[in-house]
Amino acid sequence: MADFVAKLDGILWSTPVIYILLGVGLLFSILTRFLQVRHIKDMVLLMFQGKSSEAGVSSFQALAIALSGRVGTGNIAGVATAIAFGGPGAVCWMWVIAFIGASSAFVESTLAQIYKEKHNGQYRGGPAFYIEKGIGWKWFAVLFAFAALIAMAVLMPGVQANSIALGMKNAFGINPAITGAVVVILLGLIIFGGTKRIAKTAQLIVPFMALGYIILSLVIIFMNITELPNVIGLIFRSAFGADSAFGGLVGMAVSWGVKRGIYSNEAGQGTGPHPAAAAEVSHPAKQGLVQAFSVYIDTLFVCSATAFMMLFTGMYNTQAKDGSFIVNNLKGIQAGPGFTQAAIDKVIPGFGAGFVAIALFFFAFTTIMAYYYIAETNITYLFRKNTKWTTLVLKIVLMAATFYGSVKTAEVAWALGDAGLGIMVWLNVIAILILAKPALVALRDYEKQKKQGLDPVFDPKALGIKNATYWEKEFKADNEKIS
Repeated sequence: MADFVAKLDGILWSTPVIYILLGVGLLFSILTRFLQVRHIKDMVLLMFQGKSSEAGVSSFQALAIALSGRVGTGNIAGVATAIAFGGPGAVCWMWVIAFIGASSAFVESTLAQIYKEKHNGQYRGGPAFYIEKGIGWKWFAVLFAFAALIAMAVLMPGVQANSIALGMKNAFGINPAITGAVVVILLGLIIFGGTKRIAKTAQLIVPFMALGYIILSLVIIFMNITELPNVIGLIFRSAFGADSAFGGLVGMAVSWGVKRGIYSNEAGQGTGPHPAAAAEVSHPAKQGLVQAFSVYIDTLFVCSATAFMMLFTGMYNTQAKDGSFIVNNLKGIQAGPGFTQAAIDKVIPGFGAGFVAIALFFFAFTTIMAYYYIAETNITYLFRKNTKWTTLVLKIVLMAATFYGSVKTAEVAWALGDAGLGIMVWLNVIAILILAKPALVALRDYEKQKKQGLDPVFDPKALGIKNATYWEKEFKADNEKIS
């Protein structure tokens, strides 16, 4: 089983695949005329506009759910593995994939809004919905929904739970089985409360956990501020093969930077569109822009915070392709949360292990919570209105997978997670390449209305966009209720 997963992972994340993903992000950046730069002001302002309704959540709540999924163990353990196997240059490529990936996040999230539906009084949407309604490939939509269901409910929760358990064991000596049981109980209290409870929990936890983590990294940076030029120089030299020590790792830097960057920020992966579709907005492009900014928050802020803590303090290891160490400052410590713990402990002795364990708990727990929401949305797609028993089974399966991941080895958990992610990425990338036009039309319409001084409102028929059934039939009625 382990060999099969490793081979599948090698295919899904082979070098050609990495460059294709970079190319897709660059293509969307060009087609949207680099909206990630032009509309950065709108991205920030739109986060705080709009209110929740009976059917949907506010833009900020949708952002918080999306960030719950994006900001997870990849921001701590994932960055450590990228530096361990790709060198400091991997950080640069994480930034690159975040910058160009923001355009991919816009396209997929805008499509989710365009083709969203109402099920049992709640908005639902995502790749399965826009594949069926936008492309007309029901079989492909069903394939994505099953892949997402397996990835989100079975394969991915273990990665997050495993990091929580390891962090708690290293910091406080807590048995992983006990940690797993506690996580499962807390998770059950939230997911059995429905979408609104998930949104409110994410809205409460996510901003504070991310801000607290970033503030600590700034403290460490300022305490080692003289190292700033050296660290920035090292990152860029290593990224392009100009550093004498890391020059032979250019390919690995690109591979691990893109791989871990996508794992963390999820741009183009197909996860972000699910909460994006739940937002109550007057135009799909509004939530597309908000979700694009969430990629920046995840990678440029939170992942960078982790990387800087390690690089400023020198608390990391990097292996060469032959398995020997180029840097071996943390002998015997496996690539993962231990790097960040050591970095914090060097500056604030005795504080690192506990802080990272708690940060990992919040980061990873909210990610598992987001995974459930995504899996539930795909259950809704597959079974439509008959979801009572299927969602109950889903809850049980996801909680069991979470506990299993808590007591499993990190290598197996990460391999399964990478395979699950890779399958979703490929299916979604194919879909958004075929279906990009409606998102681009929506962007131009949004920009046109903004230039006219209007608050953009979406009319799919006027734009020639077909099968946007919610906007055609229900938007006006819902809008009248809100106002």
